[in-house]
Amino acid sequence: MTRMFKIALPDGSVRDMPEGSTPADVAAAIGPGLAKAALAARIDGELRDLNRPFESDSVLTLITSRDEKDALELVRHDFAHLLAEAVQNLFPGTQITFGPATDDGFYYDFAPAPNRGPFTDEDLPGIEDEMRRLVTRDEPVIREEWTRADVRDFFEKSGETFKAEWVMELPEGEAITMYRSGQGDSAWMDLCRGPHLASTGKLDPQSFKLTRVSGAYWRGDPKNPMLSRIYGTAWLNKKQLDAYLVRLEEAEKRDHRKIGQEMDLFHLQPEAQGSVFWHPKGYLIWRQLEAYIRRRLDAAGYLEIKTPQLIDSQLWVASGHWGKFRENMFVVPDEVPSTEGEMPVISGMADLLALKPMNCPAHLQVFKQGITSYRELPLRLAEFGCCHRNEPHGALHGILRVRQFTQDDAHIFCTHEQLVDETKAFCSLLDHVYRDLGFADYLVKLATRPDQRVGTDAEWDRAEADLEAALKQTGLDYETLPGEGAFYGPKLEFHLQDAIGRTWQCGTLQLDPQMPQRLDANYVGADGDKHHPLMLHRAIIGTFERFIGILIEHYAGKFPLWLAPVQAVVTTIVSDADEYAGVVAAALRAAGLRVEADLRNEKINYKVREHSLAKVPLLLVVGKREADEGTVALRRLGSEDRQQMMSLDEAVVMIAAESVPPDLR
Repeated sequence: MTRMFKIALPDGSVRDMPEGSTPADVAAAIGPGLAKAALAARIDGELRDLNRPFESDSVLTLITSRDEKDALELVRHDFAHLLAEAVQNLFPGTQITFGPATDDGFYYDFAPAPNRGPFTDEDLPGIEDEMRRLVTRDEPVIREEWTRADVRDFFEKSGETFKAEWVMELPEGEAITMYRSGQGDSAWMDLCRGPHLASTGKLDPQSFKLTRVSGAYWRGDPKNPMLSRIYGTAWLNKKQLDAYLVRLEEAEKRDHRKIGQEMDLFHLQPEAQGSVFWHPKGYLIWRQLEAYIRRRLDAAGYLEIKTPQLIDSQLWVASGHWGKFRENMFVVPDEVPSTEGEMPVISGMADLLALKPMNCPAHLQVFKQGITSYRELPLRLAEFGCCHRNEPHGALHGILRVRQFTQDDAHIFCTHEQLVDETKAFCSLLDHVYRDLGFADYLVKLATRPDQRVGTDAEWDRAEADLEAALKQTGLDYETLPGEGAFYGPKLEFHLQDAIGRTWQCGTLQLDPQMPQRLDANYVGADGDKHHPLMLHRAIIGTFERFIGILIEHYAGKFPLWLAPVQAVVTTIVSDADEYAGVVAAALRAAGLRVEADLRNEKINYKVREHSLAKVPLLLVVGKREADEGTVALRRLGSEDRQQMMSLDEAVVMIAAESVPPDLR
């Protein structure tokens, strides 16, 4: 007698399906439209292949293109495999490694055949054509379970040394999934957890584009062979792809590295990998932003402190960071090195210090020096803390990903009873800051316990419940990110959206019941006993370097007046107005404005264009008539063909009012 499984559907109905049947069979039973539209299935919450048989009674949700998040993940994963198959078809002898989906597409790492060099951008059009040919062939994609030994033997016989190495690190005895694309001897195979679409024909051949090639070390280790990484972007249809390519083109125009150079804000150089040389104009933006954040923190009851850069490794061991974060720390022996010739010599016997990668253990040392009673809580300690993290050279990116950075860091020490109010107060503060800085749209995400963590399950249960309850009290909408919490506790992430729709995770609020226990931080409660406080790690902009990079790209260099490094330029039409231009510039400076005067003997249209390219918000043009009448012709960035005529006094009052930071208005 055939065994039957009960399959519960989202509408509440239940279908009896025979053993061996699949989600595709359910879709076909419901109707031909759904059978055609179905891409994959969620079985009891797990995303699976559409043709993978049911194993028991199940709750089924069929995934279609309307389920955009899941659909995009599937499509991008399939295009990565299609890329690998196409490359091996075109370039025999190429070895495959790994190819995941990314936030906007996919990539795959290849070891080119010994008789050819790395792949280049010139190879991409031909690879795209081969990928489209594979889509039109509509080849079935079939999931198979193999043993580890069989997978290793297959890859060794195929000359795939990287895959053969990797598979031996998977748990012995665990079923391993291989995916077969096509049929017969010409079928292409790859090691993959899946899931995948049922066939290559489910992909839209016009919805992807290969974008670039770069180098990448095998398994991210510089000691390993260099591979060729081919990147692509993929979407559900051509319309989405075209919209993305427009955004990409706009993003290139807004690249903070390009604009930073044009505006003379900063530079980077090999002698200080991952550290920023701030020029006067760039550091003016930093100073304005820091002053603004400091005023907001002062008003919110934070106390600013400063803690050391170099701290003994024993504190990092006690805090738990040494075991979890050691490879990203710059470590320094606590000794004066001897010398042999011109080279310093380290004994290897000294105690170790580390440049701090974060501020939290140091803030706990300050807490331990002063707090004695629950009446002194909550305590909010803030620091514009300079930190260092040993990021790989290949991961560095302009000022968005650096090794030396300064955080708008703070830690709140409170009781369990104060958690809700502190969470609500922080969310309100963050909302004000984001809106003031031009980011009214942002997402909130609750990240829960990761696999690698400290603390008991009971402690995590309470921490997650506490933070989620506090979040609900704020009234903010949020989504959950399972497994994405910090190693010491759950956290809130705040993802802001910029002018061209990109999201950036900047703010965070992390609940940490662990570190005060590990470092023995206590206060005396109302009951007279010692208690460990809750510790809330929090940041709003994250790091100044990265956030200024985001601001540059968000505003395309056209900063709001209060942040602009040069707020106005006074420029002359004729040399007869030079003296009056000096008077205008002096009046604006006296009102606290950042002003330059341009008295060069150049045509006015040339000057206007030059200062527009430099993103100067305001141009005050003066000639002989303006000098005689005590007026100025005001031109705003973006509307250079229009100007306002007004008296100098009116202009000073108006510009001074417009330049006031948002928290002081």
